[in-house]
Amino acid sequence: MKFWVLFKDTFQLLGTFCKKLLREYNIEIKFVMVFLHYPLIINSYWSKQCTGLLHCEYFFFFLTVQVFPPVNFTLTVSALARVLLRWKPNPNQEQKNYTIRYDVKILAPVSEEYDTKKTYSFQTAALHNGFSAHIRTLLFHNGVQMTSDWVTAELQPPPGAANTAVTNLSCATHFTIFSTVSLHCTWLPGKGAPEDTKYFLFYRYETCTEECQDYIKDKWNRNIECRFSVTHITPDEIDKLIVIHINGSSKYAAIRPFQQLFNQNAIEKVNVPRNVTVFLQQNDLLATWEKPISPFSKGCFEYEFYLINLKSGNKQTLKIYSNDIRLWIDVTCKYSIQIRANHHLCCRRGFWSDWSEILYVGENKQENFIAWILAVLCVSMCATIVLVGIICKMKFVWSKLFPPIPTPSNKFRDPFPNEYERARTCTSETETELGSFDEDLSCSALDDFVF
Repeated sequence: MKFWVLFKDTFQLLGTFCKKLLREYNIEIKFVMVFLHYPLIINSYWSKQCTGLLHCEYFFFFLTVQVFPPVNFTLTVSALARVLLRWKPNPNQEQKNYTIRYDVKILAPVSEEYDTKKTYSFQTAALHNGFSAHIRTLLFHNGVQMTSDWVTAELQPPPGAANTAVTNLSCATHFTIFSTVSLHCTWLPGKGAPEDTKYFLFYRYETCTEECQDYIKDKWNRNIECRFSVTHITPDEIDKLIVIHINGSSKYAAIRPFQQLFNQNAIEKVNVPRNVTVFLQQNDLLATWEKPISPFSKGCFEYEFYLINLKSGNKQTLKIYSNDIRLWIDVTCKYSIQIRANHHLCCRRGFWSDWSEILYVGENKQENFIAWILAVLCVSMCATIVLVGIICKMKFVWSKLFPPIPTPSNKFRDPFPNEYERARTCTSETETELGSFDEDLSCSALDDFVF
């Protein structure tokens, strides 16, 4: 709908009306004015946009001033994963009593939008897939904002053969007892990387960049792991970025570089809680400990309390936000206790610490498995020996009670077997003859007696 405004008082009436709607009905009305080079207000129009029943936006346009985009917009890599965006104001832009700012929108690799008064800006981003952004002029006059067209600039991805960049990059930091921070990174070679590929790792923290000197290699002698025992990472900083850059070289292919950004607190492997003590107080288990070695205060940590009933096998994991705990337990059972820590509240959560050493509490002593096996074997062997002895003893007693009938045997060889046989034969014949003789003698005697 066309709408003509001829008097200054009309704007005051509109302002009063808008305030009343906002105060009484929660209806928000906005006016946006765009001016061109005309001394009088002409060709204006009214439009309405509603996002809800009680929230409407009304735009009132006036054409009097033109806004020009910035010029000489450039992108420059100033450090690892760091881009300098630079531009200049448009020389055709009227200065007068206007306020000029610049609307910057990052398109890739991660979308982000912000505005600034400066004519330059720094951005930290992984650049292995390129970088692009665009910018426009914002002009403010009497509370009215006007914008120019967008101007775009782009960085192309670095050269390299496909699938030659590293994959599965993982890093962890660790606060040492010497109040320094160590860094450990691992990765896998790209699937398309030749066997002679040599990878090289760099890290950047703030303005410091350092190359790895301590690598671990795979079977093809390719670097797949790096350790920094000491770094320039500040341990008590919060949510600072660590840039990891890995490039490579090969005789057979161009190796594509790879970059990744890590939040220093999110990749910190927290230290183990210290001085863990446990004891029983009647039916209560009391446990206390100290915070891990860290520049952060004890209120910055949470803990996991791991309790195992060794008799029943029941397990419990409890979240604790203090440095002590009291639990009711069955004192007739034996328990094992472990504790680990992580960041809480003060900064981003990191990696959980390792579990503390196992502590035991309760009446029953935990039996050593190996000793138990040896005891069982010893008892078994003793029982076997006793059983064998009993069997042998019973066999001996049986043989005494029921001795076997002995069988005679000719242990000595007869030196004259023929004479022995002849003697036996002669003896038999002699006995036969004597027998006959006796019979004859008896008969003769009988005969004589009768006759």
